[in-house]
Amino acid sequence: MAGLEVKNISKTFHIQARPTEGVLSHVISAIEGRGNTWELRVLNDISFSCKPGEVFGIIGSNGCGKSTLLRIIAGIYRQDKGIVHAPGRVVYLSGFNIGLQNKLTMRENIYLVGSIMGLRKREVHRYFDDIVRFSGLKDFLDTKIYQFSSGMVARLGFSSIISFVNHKKPDVVLLDEVLGAGGDAEFKREALAKMEEFMRSGAAVIMVSHDMKPIQKYCSRVILLRDGKIAAEGRPEEVIEEYEGTAA
Repeated sequence: MAGLEVKNISKTFHIQARPTEGVLSHVISAIEGRGNTWELRVLNDISFSCKPGEVFGIIGSNGCGKSTLLRIIAGIYRQDKGIVHAPGRVVYLSGFNIGLQNKLTMRENIYLVGSIMGLRKREVHRYFDDIVRFSGLKDFLDTKIYQFSSGMVARLGFSSIISFVNHKKPDVVLLDEVLGAGGDAEFKREALAKMEEFMRSGAAVIMVSHDMKPIQKYCSRVILLRDGKIAAEGRPEEVIEEYEGTAA
């Protein structure tokens, strides 16, 4: 199976001033010669590859382009230049509360999340009991989730998403700040064990995190993004040292 290849990716957003930004904003824009719009270069000529079974890390400060890059790989954003070669099924995870509706019960939300992820009702039904068992929320199946605590919502979201993603057997997995699953300490340990199992599945895994511990523990290679460019690439400890040295 071929892995993921990202070649010479560039992305610029065109930002438009809103009428509510006031006269001063428009005056500054006029002085700078950009009118009511300006360009924000987020990614500039990014290239890397990730083999099947490899966990590849992307780190950097807020606004450096990490999430934008994952969304381009996932097909959510379109790049201005460059090529993404991602054979097979790509799954992008940026949190585990996807699709959850406060006015629906836990039972209804499980089927809703399954449908959002492209599963048929009978496929959701096949995993339903496992989801409930792992979440530890069996007594709340017919409770609307606006009555749940934040930890209970995290349990439900994680249990649903991770079960459905495993069902899809992805070839490329994009993890955008998802290893802190929420919930109590015991559930976090169980959730991390699930994620480790997931990462051993043979998929090419791209991990974005501000927490350097999982980056160092799981990744074989890491890139550091700075101002939309690759500032460093190599072994986790080396790139993390570079990142923390410049951030200090």
